[in-house]
Amino acid sequence: MRVDLFDFELPPERIALRPAEPRESAMLLGVSLTGLSDLRIADLPALIEPGDVLVFNDTKVIPAQLFGTRVREDSRDGEGVAQVEATLHMRLSPGSWAAFVRPGKRIKVGDTLVFASDDAETLAAEVTARGEGGEATLTFEHSGPDLDAAIAAVGHVPLPPYIAARRGDDARDWTDYQTIYAREAGAVAAPTAGLHFTDNLLEKLHERGVATEFLTLHVGAGTFLPVKADDTEDHRMHAEIGTIDAAMADRLNAARSAGGRIISVGTTSLRLLESAAGDDGRIAPFTGPTDIFITPGYRFKAVDRLMTNFHLPRSTLFMLVSAFCGLERMRRAYEHAIENGYRFYSYGDACLLDRIEE
Repeated sequence: MRVDLFDFELPPERIALRPAEPRESAMLLGVSLTGLSDLRIADLPALIEPGDVLVFNDTKVIPAQLFGTRVREDSRDGEGVAQVEATLHMRLSPGSWAAFVRPGKRIKVGDTLVFASDDAETLAAEVTARGEGGEATLTFEHSGPDLDAAIAAVGHVPLPPYIAARRGDDARDWTDYQTIYAREAGAVAAPTAGLHFTDNLLEKLHERGVATEFLTLHVGAGTFLPVKADDTEDHRMHAEIGTIDAAMADRLNAARSAGGRIISVGTTSLRLLESAAGDDGRIAPFTGPTDIFITPGYRFKAVDRLMTNFHLPRSTLFMLVSAFCGLERMRRAYEHAIENGYRFYSYGDACLLDRIEE
């Protein structure tokens, strides 16, 4: 499909720079076959039936934004030292990460990058491979838990580009850009639909008889990359690592067999569930990478409803929700959201989508 079909205009003032307070006060747009409904996140328990299952992504955001310098000995261009920034996006081994490095065109294999914190702690890495679009493999001087601690010491909250361009990260982001149930460290972007949930809201959902399950998909920085191709068939997704254990798969299959609906909290949960599902809709255990790319025409196998935030134009995530509900329906929903003051993107409001096969 042509990528420009997924374009739309968004006024800058609709981009949220901070989340709603309290979290469940955010707006919620219901999108179903019968039309649109203006709601609040706090209304969610009344919108879900007993026996349904909410599936959350329990990945935990790490301080994956690193700032420092490139140090190149025997430089021929007279620029042996240069400012760099790196966004880690997928761990490759105990001591190496795939990262997006800026300025990517000036980074070479063999370069040393030295990242520093505000209080002068440092962490060095060697560029051991280069890819397209500024992607590089960084092999660090530390490994395993020692590397985790070093990244925590020098790294920053990896705010999305549309927020980072307008303000720096601060202490508040350490809690705002993390779900309350995050426990498996490894994400470099938050599963943002989950940011709306509080302990109080989860308790009300349990009282309603709604089950909750937690899978893990470590969200990569590739989620923010623009689609540069003119046709969706020419776009390459970056892989992300996910896990669904056997016990959880059995519970989800049993819930569906009993008539319950699988409701994915976020596109990351949906992508992993669909990666793990067979053609018969049964969900199998899953461990490993997925680069599933969902566009209109895809037939969903596992997920019945989707709660998600509002996404960037021309993005793979807007393509996904258009596959779930229909492109024209989602275009109308986004127009409604813009006209009625909904807040967009990671810290913004959300929508609850019924799957509509077209």
